[in-house]
Amino acid sequence: AIIMDGNGRWATEKGRPRSAGHAAGTEALRDIIRASDDWGIKCLTVYAFSTENFNRNPDEVSFLMKLIGESLRELADDQRVHDNRVRLRAIGERDMIPEDMLEAIEYAERKTAGYGDYNFNMAIAYGGRQEIVNAVKDISSRVKSGDLNVDDIDEDTISECLYTFELPDPDLVLRTSGEFRVSNFLLWQLAYSELYFTDVYW
Repeated sequence: AIIMDGNGRWATEKGRPRSAGHAAGTEALRDIIRASDDWGIKCLTVYAFSTENFNRNPDEVSFLMKLIGESLRELADDQRVHDNRVRLRAIGERDMIPEDMLEAIEYAERKTAGYGDYNFNMAIAYGGRQEIVNAVKDISSRVKSGDLNVDDIDEDTISECLYTFELPDPDLVLRTSGEFRVSNFLLWQLAYSELYFTDVYW
């Protein structure tokens, strides 16, 4: 799993608009997807847009939404994705995502729904704490309805209620740009992950 960070700072240091950094970040993402395939990495999850990112400048948010949506559509149409049976999906708070972005997500997920040899996941409008809150609500509802006994709740019960319920927990979580924090990313899932931080901008 990767926390892709530093695109805006990379662009600023080069005297370019932040949007140029995000566009360059998309190219870096394509590189890492190809590398993951070459290295035999079966499951990759990237932090593309957090729930907190909606607090950014509206123009930047709009640009990012469009850029991520276009990237998903391009991936869904990429022959290599189909040759390698890569399943594409998004995890996050879908009710926060604009309609055109939702359409891009649904397009990518629909075109790769039958695959599973490799999994590529984009965390969009994602927040780890909110994911856990949603799981607690789901479990509480099942207990209230009588479908689940409190004494039967265990780690697997919680994991099954998360966005990543069909996926393995990450063995390795990387963060770029020199920040030493996980920023509300996969809080439950990274309990036993190795954490790696690098100064390099994404």
